[in-house]
Amino acid sequence: MTAVWRAALIASTILSPAVAQAQTPAQRPTTAALQRDLDAARAEIAAQRRQLEAQEARLAALEARVGAAGAPPVGTASLQPPSAVAQASAASTPGDPATIVAAVPSPRPAPIESVGTRPADHDRPPEVAVLGSEGSVVTRKGQLTGELQLDYARADRNRALFRGIEVVESVLVGEFNINESRQDIITESLAARYGVTDRLELGVRVPLVQRWDTSVLVPVQGSTNNDAAREIDSSARGSGIGDVELSARYQILTGRRGLPYLVGNLQVVAPTGSDPFAVPRLATGEATRAATGAGFWGVSPSITAILPSDPAVLFGTIGYTRNFGKSVDTQIPPVRINYVKPGDALSFSAGIGISLNERTSINLGYAHTWAFGTRTRTSLLAPGPNDPASFESTSRDLQLARLLFGITYRATDRASINWSVEVGATDDAADVRTVLRVPLVLILPK
Repeated sequence: MTAVWRAALIASTILSPAVAQAQTPAQRPTTAALQRDLDAARAEIAAQRRQLEAQEARLAALEARVGAAGAPPVGTASLQPPSAVAQASAASTPGDPATIVAAVPSPRPAPIESVGTRPADHDRPPEVAVLGSEGSVVTRKGQLTGELQLDYARADRNRALFRGIEVVESVLVGEFNINESRQDIITESLAARYGVTDRLELGVRVPLVQRWDTSVLVPVQGSTNNDAAREIDSSARGSGIGDVELSARYQILTGRRGLPYLVGNLQVVAPTGSDPFAVPRLATGEATRAATGAGFWGVSPSITAILPSDPAVLFGTIGYTRNFGKSVDTQIPPVRINYVKPGDALSFSAGIGISLNERTSINLGYAHTWAFGTRTRTSLLAPGPNDPASFESTSRDLQLARLLFGITYRATDRASINWSVEVGATDDAADVRTVLRVPLVLILPK
């Protein structure tokens, strides 16, 4: 604005002699009148400056509101610099408010473009349904997330065992057993996760288990002489609290510069459910009530990697489970079980998630667990003179392979729905398992 008045003063200095000669003394303006005109023009320019500042404040407020809503901030319209405004006003008549207003362009925001994810979530790994709680985002600092989970698993195994001699085809001499077992397990659980920091969360999960076990043993003795088959049918049902799980998760990498998100997981399983070696049994050793827990402490460290590659997400987890043995005192004739050490397990999973839209994604994957043999120390209930006091055996390793499928739907900013299905790909794995999880943010960070 100083440049405007400097130009006006120079022009008035140059033209003042000619104007003075052409005007009569009565027509010449007084110094006071000129001062009044000058003050009025200055006031008008100050008013226009305040209007510009008010418009800039409104534009900044709009940018803040749009940024808080999760979209990229609107572009700022380019305003003419003060020098351009001064040139425009200098070319017009000083003191004309209409001319000064016309010289200032009205701010026009640039079009809003939404590309990729929100900047606020740049450090947050995407959620993958098939990985369960290990695939969800790490809870923010001060945020409490509750989770409802419904889990159903079915295992159906049929085995035929023959011990003897096969003379010709279909002619068997010896012992032929048919064993059929079924397990149906429904688990409802409540979980809570709290963000200690933006990278560290602690969690707990409390399950309620309902279990049905059915076993049918049909021994066929001396099949060549048509001995009557003796069928043993036993079933057991149990319900109650299962094994409580405690977890800690730490985000190691934040996915910047093309690196994957890397999350370290630690899970501890406490034997709070009913012990399978402590349930009541018949004299023949069959359990009359199904156990709701494993009966052993277990610790499972693992690493989860998630690599976004729009519109897909690659994920994988590798982990190790350490189970701790204990002394037991259970009689299953003709032996007494003295000590049991469940085998440790090595596991990994990998797959891909594909985003269908802003709220829905599907996930496909494969998981494999190699469970080492369980070591058992037993003794005979009625040992003979030449029998050892105790003997130890180790069961065979188990190969548990599953095909994974999952769907994630973000219902609101605070709630999502995750549904996953596991189909057994080996004889040792459960036939099918399906899990429905509903995480819900209960407390947001301040």
